Amino acid sequence: MAGSDAPQVGVLAIQGDFEAHAAALGRLGCRAVEVRHPQQLEELEGLVIPGGESTTITMGIDAAGLAEPIRAFAGSGLPVLGTCAGLIMLDRGHLGLMDIDARRNAFGRQVRSFEADLLVKGLGDEPLRAVFIRAPWIARAGEGVQVLAEIDGHPVVARQDNLLAAAFHPELTDDLRLHALFLALGTTAESEVAA
Repeated sequence: MAGSDAPQVGVLAIQGDFEAHAAALGRLGCRAVEVRHPQQLEELEGLVIPGGESTTITMGIDAAGLAEPIRAFAGSGLPVLGTCAGLIMLDRGHLGLMDIDARRNAFGRQVRSFEADLLVKGLGDEPLRAVFIRAPWIARAGEGVQVLAEIDGHPVVARQDNLLAAAFHPELTDDLRLHALFLALGTTAESEVAA
């Protein structure tokens, strides 16, 4: 159980498996805060935008007045992690935080969901087990975007400064390395992830 002096990290709780992200953050010693209103972003040290359905998440963000506060949060240099639909939310056509264009349901519909072992730059030599459910991929990445993992030539993990995007659901496994990498971005935004 995280103590009162533990880092507070927000999980956007509009839709998706935000509770599993909160549990993963708790195992890393953080106090997870479910974010539904702009004022809940105050005093947070990071923000996770979980999977779900990107249209529903967009509508929820708009209804709660969260779009500009999330942009300001990311612009302040605090780490933001987007997973699955959260990756889509980070792209140029949605919140516009990362210089990427996402392709929705790129691997196919629900029945095409799969798991894969990914070598992710910055996470060591041991592959990360990744759960892809109606997953996107990054169709285009700008020059400032560092691609950290690919499947069949399609980027599925990328970083741009303090922003980290993953096309899969890291909260569905016991491997906490991607969440740990996200938390480290708050202190290493100027550095590159080691190969």
